[in-house]
Formats: sequence, structure tokens, C-alpha cells
Amino acid sequence: MMERYLMRPRIVNLWIDGSANNPRNPTERPRLEIYHPTERGAMPHAAVIVCPGGGYRFLSPHEAAPVAQYLAQHGLVGLVCHYRVAPARYPAPMEDVARAVRLTRAMAYELGIDPTRIALMGFSAGGHAAVTVASQYDGDADGEDDLAGYHSARPERLILAYPVISMVIDVHEACMLNLFGRDPGVEVRAAVSAEHHVDAHTPPTFLFHTADDPMVPVSHSLRYAAACRAAGVPLDLHIFAHGPHGVGLAQEYATLAIWPELLLRWLADWLSADKRRNLP
Repeated sequence: MMERYLMRPRIVNLWIDGSANNPRNPTERPRLEIYHPTERGAMPHAAVIVCPGGGYRFLSPHEAAPVAQYLAQHGLVGLVCHYRVAPARYPAPMEDVARAVRLTRAMAYELGIDPTRIALMGFSAGGHAAVTVASQYDGDADGEDDLAGYHSARPERLILAYPVISMVIDVHEACMLNLFGRDPGVEVRAAVSAEHHVDAHTPPTFLFHTADDPMVPVSHSLRYAAACRAAGVPLDLHIFAHGPHGVGLAQEYATLAIWPELLLRWLADWLSADKRRNLP
């Protein structure tokens, strides 16, 4: 049962005023929307940075604040990453997500967050942005990211819900168009196909997908899971038989509604003793 969550979030901009990474429209400025647990309890808290989906065209509202609020209800700091989408192109979304991880780690003391317990969560195209950062976390950093070199963008855990993984096989054409504007060629598409970049340093991963997802084939999650297994990366994989794409927390779907509970159980060692005892 999801409870209504009324706390107003704290907003932290990802980039300084005047940065070239800030779109002209101030409502589209890259930022973190931060929800703290209503019961602060023992601090510091573990945190989950949420990257909504939307095909790199928009950010899906039901995969944003409601998810962060749900996490906050269960004793985690939930942060929504508002990253750039079209007409911004690659690598803008990944630069924003990497900056979000570094900024969360840099501000950990102020935010009551444990900098060694930060997870990155992504839905659909947000999953692609998240998994790209998690697998290439300290690659070519944005020149304006003054935290690069001081704070790693590697999350301690990775959570992927019906993610876009590959830009080479079973391609989500709309995502590719919105991310690149036009086909950039196989070499660039392979560079952002996370199944090619899994290694022993890839964070432990939780995966949720439906077998008959009509928009992002389940083969994306299965291919990534196979790469994790080959590299010895700890993995929790949950494939449900039926369900549409973009279900979010899926509370209106009887057969899918359990998946957030499965996620909490996977995160149980990050929760307080009281929260662990109250898990469904």
C-alpha cells in the first residue's frame, strides 16, 4: 500500500548559473529534486538517484517524484535527476546523470547521505542513461564538471526498470533519434550499448522487465543480465510474464505491483533495522 507523501522536495541545480549546460528555458534546467524520509531516524541514509524515462524526449512524471517519494517512505533519500533531453543530444543526458552522482556524493554530509551507499535507478531511456554512466562512470567528463577527479560517478548499486540497454540490437528507434538526432554510426552506438561494457567493476544490479514489453524488448535486460553473469557481477533479475511498457511503480497492475517490494528486499541491508522488520 502506497501512502500519500506530502513533503516538499529540496531542489539543487546540477550546473552553476551561466553554464552552457543550462537550457534557455529555466524549467528545463538540469537539477536534483530531493526527498528525505519523513522519519529521519539514524543518519546518514542510503540514497537512490532516480532517472525517469521518456524516450530522451521528455521525463515521465510517474517515474519521477512518486518513485523518490516511495523510497523516502521506506527510509532512503530519494533524488530525482532531471536530465537534459531532446533537442539536447548525446552526451548531455549522461553528463547530467554523472554530475548528479558526483554532486550527491560531494553534498552527502549536508544532505544526510552516506556517500558509500548511493544507488542509480533508471526507467526505460532513463535506464539507458543510468547504465551508461554506471558502466563508464569516470570516462570523458564534461569540462564544466569541477567535481570530476574528486568524486566518482560510479554508483554502489544499479537499479534498472525495463531499460534500454543496446543501441545496436533490437534498437528503440525513437530513443536513438532523440539522443543522436540522426544515426551516428555503429561505432558510436556500440559505445553506448552497455552490454559491451560490463566488467568486474560494474555495480551490483537489480533488473525488472516484462516478457512481452511492446516497446523495449525484454532482450535488452536479458542481454545485460548475461553480461553481468559472465563478469561475475551480482544480479537480481525479475521478468514478469505480461505487462505494458512504462508501468512505473505498477500499483494498478495486480501481477506487477510486487516489484517495488522486491526492490526493497534487495536494498534491505541499506535500510534501518525497523524498516527491515516492516518489509512486506
